[in-house]
Amino acid sequence: MLQALRDKTSGWIAVVIVAILAIPFAFFGMEQYLFQNSASYAAKVEAPPTWWRSAPDLWPVRKLFWRVELIDPSDFRNEFEQARQQEREAQGEQFDALGFEDMLNKRRVLDRLIDRAALRLYADGAGVAIGDAQVRNEIQSIPAFQVEGNFDPQRYQLALQSQVPARTPRQFEDLVRESLQQSVVPSRIAQSAFATPSEVDRVMTLLAERRDVSFATLPPPGPDTGPISAEAIQDWYRSHAREYTAPETVTLEYVEIDANAMPAPAPADEAALRARYEQEKARFGALEQRLASHILVRVEPDADAAAQQAAEREARQLAAQAGQPGADFAALARAHSDDDGSKDAGGDLGWIEKGMMAGPFEEALFAMQPGDVRPVKTSFGWHVVQLREARSGQQVGFDQVREELAEEQAAADRERAFNELLGRLVDQVYRNPSSLAPAAREANLPVRKTAPFARGQGTGIAANAAVQRAAFSDALIQDGTASDPIEIAPNHSVLIRVVGHTPERARALSEVRDQVVAAIRRDRAAKAAEAAAADMVEKLRAGQALNALADARGLAVQALSNIPRGAPVPDPVATEAYFSAPAPKGGKPSVGKVTLADGSIVVFAVTKVTPGNPKEATAQERQALQEQLAAMRGTEAASSLLQDLRKRLKVTVIESQL
Repeated sequence: MLQALRDKTSGWIAVVIVAILAIPFAFFGMEQYLFQNSASYAAKVEAPPTWWRSAPDLWPVRKLFWRVELIDPSDFRNEFEQARQQEREAQGEQFDALGFEDMLNKRRVLDRLIDRAALRLYADGAGVAIGDAQVRNEIQSIPAFQVEGNFDPQRYQLALQSQVPARTPRQFEDLVRESLQQSVVPSRIAQSAFATPSEVDRVMTLLAERRDVSFATLPPPGPDTGPISAEAIQDWYRSHAREYTAPETVTLEYVEIDANAMPAPAPADEAALRARYEQEKARFGALEQRLASHILVRVEPDADAAAQQAAEREARQLAAQAGQPGADFAALARAHSDDDGSKDAGGDLGWIEKGMMAGPFEEALFAMQPGDVRPVKTSFGWHVVQLREARSGQQVGFDQVREELAEEQAAADRERAFNELLGRLVDQVYRNPSSLAPAAREANLPVRKTAPFARGQGTGIAANAAVQRAAFSDALIQDGTASDPIEIAPNHSVLIRVVGHTPERARALSEVRDQVVAAIRRDRAAKAAEAAAADMVEKLRAGQALNALADARGLAVQALSNIPRGAPVPDPVATEAYFSAPAPKGGKPSVGKVTLADGSIVVFAVTKVTPGNPKEATAQERQALQEQLAAMRGTEAASSLLQDLRKRLKVTVIESQL
């Protein structure tokens, strides 16, 4: 049989079939087979080339022509850690560090990075570039880098060094430039949105609308006293069985390790503090600074030789003019500079430190003397640079920062002692996984025990979401072993072990009979009140008067004119119902009912609708509303742009890298 199969698959027809089958694999399957397993990125975002926006999504075309943005796993981890820290600050002790590692959270963070990559690709394709002056202005406007409202270079340096990971000014500048580049298009689109005067009029007419309403309030239903049969009780119990279950509970023993409860570390000696000062000396030094102005003669890097030479001639002529005694550099900059960020300020760049400007510009600036004017070429074109003033670096002495160093050393020693103790505890748990007693003896800590608690309940450490997640996990319940350390706050962890577990169970009718009877009575009372209200509404629709219907039930009627939106009459929920009802027609009121939170029911009749008058609004009110509508429309337009961009892209996610 094998020989027959070989004969049938060795002819020219078989060769043609294999060749035809190879084509789709070459275009679609090969990429996944060859590249997917070895991918070193968290996500890859690919976009068609700007000159061929309809380029097909075929592997050879995409590989050769499409533009690519890779999201590095380290970038994802940094973004994810920032999101984790934000959630920790928002939730406090309830933060579940382990639960935050859920893939849904990871994909949510990754989607933000993908959106940024999409915007970068779009900005690159549109030729969007961010100048040095714009980056500098953005950095100097960040409040974290300011002292008394002014940019402070030392604060800037310290803030960058304290980041995790620490960044140099050049690295931070690149991040700001990238952020500005990816935000410029959606922000400009959002800013371009507007609302017409007629739209403002329509919204004002709606918002300022007033209504005449009459209403009567049926009180919360009284207690039901009618007989309840055994059959009704059984039927209710059977149909609401989930409401009468005893929840799953666990009982824990635990060991709590809190750095704040540990003995204070011994004060660091002088030698240790001085060694720390020498290691971090750069933190306590002010860098050299230069107060500079410039005139930019812009020329593209790929411009022809004639354009390059013309730009150079113009820059040298301007430098010669600016170097003349009594020359007004600021006036020359306002008249000739191509840098929109500094032109109106007379070319003023403010105080500059090393690492803030492009290489050739910075090298020339720090080699100049105050008063010098020099032409310098960078990738942006030719700059006519004027050095106005220079500051030498200053070092803060050890004695001035000794107290700060001592506090930092004490915090570091406390954290190290905490980690060492936690490490010893974990070692003991690995040796004795079925008991916390040996670990507690190692740390001289007590083994505590919780009362039984259900999900979402518990007090103390049992109320922590991360503790509950671990306590109700199958691994701890079934194995009876101690958990890994669970962080409930910085330098505050617990190890737990489940010592008691009660599964969820159905409670017998005999246990919950009183609850079932009470529920039946509440349901019957609510239905009776609802039926009475519905009967009133039907009679109102049939033409009967609300006053007569209310009198028959001993209810008071309130008639109010010109009720505005949002007025609590008698409750905001009721007012929302009044304004949701259709306008009255043909002389007949528009009627309805609404149930309030306390169980009372409002039966109402809308008798008149008075549209708002836009002419009554002040100019300031119109302007505020117009800006609000434009902002809403702009946000929607920017969001639509991003959604449209995502549709045009091919996004490949490697979840194993997350």
